[in-house]
Amino acid sequence: MKTLGLFRHAKSDWNDQRARDFDRPLNKRGRKGAEVMGRHLVEHGCFWDRIIASPAVRVAETIEIGSAAGQINPQVRWDRRIYLASSATLLDLLREQEGDPRSILMIGHNPGLEDLIFDLVPDDGTCPLRDIVEQKFPTAAYAVLKLDIDDWGDLAEGCGRLIHLKRPRDLDPALGPEAAD
Repeated sequence: MKTLGLFRHAKSDWNDQRARDFDRPLNKRGRKGAEVMGRHLVEHGCFWDRIIASPAVRVAETIEIGSAAGQINPQVRWDRRIYLASSATLLDLLREQEGDPRSILMIGHNPGLEDLIFDLVPDDGTCPLRDIVEQKFPTAAYAVLKLDIDDWGDLAEGCGRLIHLKRPRDLDPALGPEAAD
């Protein structure tokens, strides 16, 4: 059995139209969301053997702010392949993880993270959390999956159970979709 955490970066700033997508920072709401979710990740009590993340600015800032709020100093492996990756790319990246970590936290972007949940968790009507993800896996959302595998190389579609899902609005209603940036 393996554990996979998926954490989408917090809300980014679209004000500078000249900035490359990769270089977009977090906006005010995103910084607050990263802080709230950083504390939640620590309070949730799941400790990660490995953390892999996209090196995009908005991901790096999410990690920096979340880590400060949770009072942790995680060791992050940056992997550019996560940046705007498809589910298929993320599956391949997970399958090639060496050293056999029991748990991996991946921090990145949609639609890849959301699609990865859909690929790993069967759509059989038994998972109300999956139904929530079908509505939206918003910025700064955090999901935890239990995978019925012994080795990351065996990762296959349908092998997971979604056991935890938190969105910023679940912890602070002011961070819901109606909130201003």
